[in-house]
Amino acid sequence: MAQQLWGLSSGTRSLAMPMDAYRNGDAFLIQFDLPGIDPESIDLTIEDNVLTVKAERPVPPKENGIERLVSERQYGTFTRQVFLGDNLDSEHIEAEYEAGVLNLSIPVTPHAKPRRILVGKTPRKKQITS
Repeated sequence: MAQQLWGLSSGTRSLAMPMDAYRNGDAFLIQFDLPGIDPESIDLTIEDNVLTVKAERPVPPKENGIERLVSERQYGTFTRQVFLGDNLDSEHIEAEYEAGVLNLSIPVTPHAKPRRILVGKTPRKKQITS
């Protein structure tokens, strides 16, 4: 019982939202699983290159005559923080919530994009002999 209370048993889930992250060309994509969340409750903030995602799923109200037999879904406030490196443009993040997934697209800063450096030829100098 103590293991379940402190979340130590193998059957418990983390209160943090699951996340996947990808690099797609000039953008960094992050997806957070937030099923059943009202999009109005999602709050995104950035401070010192730390992105904080906060969302809430309120406990459903008790209705007269209804007895809850099983309650496995998590309710309350969900929070996740992600450190954004200096190579990401946190001023231009785009966010979209669809089908229970919060999708973020963060562009890569111009100085972090791969670029080609041309190597020029130097003319050969002729040595004058006497």
